[in-house]
Amino acid sequence: MRANDQSSSTPETKKAVVEQHIPVKNVNVATNKKTGKARYKPGDTIYVRNITGFFQKLRQRINLVFFGLFLIVPWLQFNGHQAVLFDISEQRFTIFNLTLWPQDLTLLAWIFIFGAFVLFFVTTFLGRVWCGYTCPQTVWTFIFIWFEEKIEGTANQRRKLDAQKRNVNKLTRKTLKHSAWLLFSLLTAMTFAGYFSPMQELFINVFTLNTTVMMAGILAFFTFATYGNAGFMRETVCLHMCPYARFQSAMFDKDTLTVSYDAKRGESRGPRGRKQDHKAMGLGDCIDCNLCVEVCPTGIDIRNGLQYECINCGACVDACSGVMSKMNYEQGLIRYTTEHELEGKKVHLVRSKLIGYAILLVIMSSMLVLEIVNRVPLSLDIMRDRTELAKENFNGDIENVYTLKILNMSQTDNTYKLSVKGIDNTTWHGEQEVVVGAAKVFTLPISISVDPYELESYMNDITFVIEQVDPKDDVRIEQESRFFNKR
Repeated sequence: MRANDQSSSTPETKKAVVEQHIPVKNVNVATNKKTGKARYKPGDTIYVRNITGFFQKLRQRINLVFFGLFLIVPWLQFNGHQAVLFDISEQRFTIFNLTLWPQDLTLLAWIFIFGAFVLFFVTTFLGRVWCGYTCPQTVWTFIFIWFEEKIEGTANQRRKLDAQKRNVNKLTRKTLKHSAWLLFSLLTAMTFAGYFSPMQELFINVFTLNTTVMMAGILAFFTFATYGNAGFMRETVCLHMCPYARFQSAMFDKDTLTVSYDAKRGESRGPRGRKQDHKAMGLGDCIDCNLCVEVCPTGIDIRNGLQYECINCGACVDACSGVMSKMNYEQGLIRYTTEHELEGKKVHLVRSKLIGYAILLVIMSSMLVLEIVNRVPLSLDIMRDRTELAKENFNGDIENVYTLKILNMSQTDNTYKLSVKGIDNTTWHGEQEVVVGAAKVFTLPISISVDPYELESYMNDITFVIEQVDPKDDVRIEQESRFFNKR
């Protein structure tokens, strides 16, 4: 069989197989003209150069808004309680006037599914803008770089400082920088922990050194995790640890807006004077200043084409735009564009994949809204007495004992009325109207008795009904159980 398979492989078949392969693109690594060595190698420290421009201002303002919300939200109060609190020990998540319990797992699932499809939709349309503008790893990395610039100076100054031997100036600046990093990391850890533990109590306990050993360990972990990720690992997290960078290409197509270099216009690249006619010199618009690489937080050269390391932050766009302005060239040598536009083809912003994600988003958001609207903030668990399924009381009636657990899932104290149906002429022994505190569980032991002539079989279906007394709120649930007769 193997010989027959080999003989059937014609040159035409081999050619067809080869044509199905993705063509390999040779990437020329930028080298230093004097030494001939690579300018940037994996593992080298990346000294990100500061740059100003439209996209950097936009990114900074977006970062400021989200970072401000991150700091402020745990301090907000709503109806006498912390507005946002994910209390794992009490197994309840509070988001303003909405309290979620383990029983609301489907609602949490819809929230996560909705968030995932928002990410898919945005990635298909705008590429990795999440990474460049809102990802916590990127935001904290740029904040740490800001501390570096204020304490150690510009990228060139930081590079020279690291190359120096130990001296008082270097030791002082390094100590100040790492102290600022650690203090900021501690603030981050405390704020993050405030989403899972009462914020005011947490801050008081930390500053009075009265926190628990477990909380101290949690704060220490997140402090050093932030310090390590944003201070040292930085682009390593984006390149080697983040799964989003790996599967994002499945959502890309040739109409996705990404940061791209216009090679047709930029090549051949090379230095020239501002007043020289570069067209007559056989050069493109790229002056090979390497500024686009120096401002890149992941250290890539965008001129090598689309790369998974690119986080779409637009730093290289602003850097190149500044150079083009100084050279009196047209803007957009590096810009947000699509592969189809670079190839001179028609761009389809509205396309089948994007429409598909939009339809799924509408469906998911509708399901999420329906889940929230139809959610009943009340739960009832029924536990039977397992030691004796049924007994005969002094009246000769058959009696079953139950323990009812009533969970008030709302944020106000409520009065509930209980009843039972399914069997005629039942007698309720115990309270039938109870007050349950906000976000509390009320345990109510009761028993139901009935004349044995009303029972049709050994095991009979009954339904417990619980409804809120307040006529303004139509809160009512039913829970099935069983009533046993004596054998």
